[in-house]
Amino acid sequence: MRKKFVAILVAGALAAATTIVSAADELEFSGQIEARQSLMTLYKFNLGVLGAMARERTPYDADTAKAAADNMLAISNMKNGAMWPTGSDMSAEGYAGETWAKPENWSNYAEVSEKAAAMNEALEVLAAAAGDGLDGVRSNLGAVGNACKGCHESFRADKE
Repeated sequence: MRKKFVAILVAGALAAATTIVSAADELEFSGQIEARQSLMTLYKFNLGVLGAMARERTPYDADTAKAAADNMLAISNMKNGAMWPTGSDMSAEGYAGETWAKPENWSNYAEVSEKAAAMNEALEVLAAAAGDGLDGVRSNLGAVGNACKGCHESFRADKE
């Protein structure tokens, strides 16, 4: 009786594991792609706050400027390797139009790392200056924008 129970339990566990693996295969990259896009949305939001101040569309506020710059620096410092599994690029089956990450993100990791380091350096400078006056925001925001552009030109396809 005990052997039969164990056999049924093992068979049930294997069936459940197979179902879980099958479900994971179907959703293979959805979570990672969504997480990457969420990071980009956070960058965009915080850049918008600083850009509005730089263009004097909103009044400069030292605390708000510092918080926005610090937020972007925190995002840049995240350990986000799990968001970039090999094969989760724009050519992944079933993900057309959901991601614009080019396959070169994985085949040219040295350049990706250089561009990420450049972004981090630009954000460190901006974060150090953002709370000290509008000139600090204006004089350092361009370097952040150029770092964003440098990575996007090489590693992100144009959105359709």
